[in-house]
Amino acid sequence: MSTPPLRILLIEDNPGDARLIREILRDSDTPVSLETAETLKDGFTRLENDRFDAILLDLTLPDSQGLETVLRMRQQAPEFPIIILTGLNDEATALQAMREGAQDFLVKGSVDAALLIRAIRYAIERNRMQSALRALSLLDELTGIYNRRGFMTLAGHEMKLAQRRQTGFYLIFIDVDGMKEINDRFGHPAGDQALIATAHLLSETFRGSDVVARMGGDEFAIVTNEANGDGPTPIISRLEAAVRRHNQEHPESPPLSISSGAVFFSPDSKLSLDELIEAADLLMYKNKRNKRACR
Repeated sequence: MSTPPLRILLIEDNPGDARLIREILRDSDTPVSLETAETLKDGFTRLENDRFDAILLDLTLPDSQGLETVLRMRQQAPEFPIIILTGLNDEATALQAMREGAQDFLVKGSVDAALLIRAIRYAIERNRMQSALRALSLLDELTGIYNRRGFMTLAGHEMKLAQRRQTGFYLIFIDVDGMKEINDRFGHPAGDQALIATAHLLSETFRGSDVVARMGGDEFAIVTNEANGDGPTPIISRLEAAVRRHNQEHPESPPLSISSGAVFFSPDSKLSLDELIEAADLLMYKNKRNKRACR
C-alpha cells in the first residue's frame, strides 16, 4: 500500500512565496498535499473544516503580525504542530516563537525540499510524542510540568532524534536552594509555592519545544538544544535573571535561589540517559558547594 501524502496547511498571503513553497514540496520524494490560506482567519476556517498533519505559518499576515500570530494559532489549534516559515531572519523572534509553542522556525530563501520535509516530519513526530505524554498524564500534579517518568520518556526520544540528526543538546539539572529552610520557617505550603514558581520560571525561560520536568522533591531537569552554539552559559544567565526578577516582584514570598549543572549530549556519546542525568546532577552539586563557599 502506498503511503498517504502529508496534509499541510500553508498560511501565507504572498502568492509568490506560496507558489515557491508548493514547488519546493513538489520536488521532494515525500508525497505532500498542500492547501493554502491567505489570512489567519481563513486558516482557522480551514482547520475547522478539514484535517491536517502540520501548519506552515507566516508571521506577517493581513490580519495578524509577529508573535501574536503564533499565540493566536496555538490558542485556536493547540493540537497541530506549527512550523514558522517567514522572511524575518531574527534569532530573538525565533526563540520566542519556539517558547510560545512553535515546533520549528525556518527562513524563506534558506529552505530546500529536504530541509522543509525534515522539519515537517520532526515537528509532527515531536508533537505526536508530546500529545501522547499528555494523554498518559505524565505530568507533575503540583507544578503542571512533566514528572520524572514523562522526562525520561521524552528525553529518551530526544536522544534518538539527536543521534539520527547528528546534533547535540544540553541536559540541565536544577536544584532549588534552601527548600528545607523554606519548609521549616514558612511551612510546607510556602515550599509548594516555591516549587510552583520555579516550574513557572523554567517554562517561561525555555522554549515550548524543550523538555522541562520536575524530577522529584526540589529537583528539575531540562533538555534543550537552544544553546548548541554558545554553550549553556547564556541560557543559565537568563534563568538566573528571571529568578532575580521574580524575587523583586514578590518580596512577600521566601526568596528563590537555584543551583544548576549542564552537560552536553553529543550524538556520538555512549552515555545512557541515566548517566547523563547523573553527570549533570554531580555538576549541579559541585556548583552548589562552590556557591556556599563563596558566601
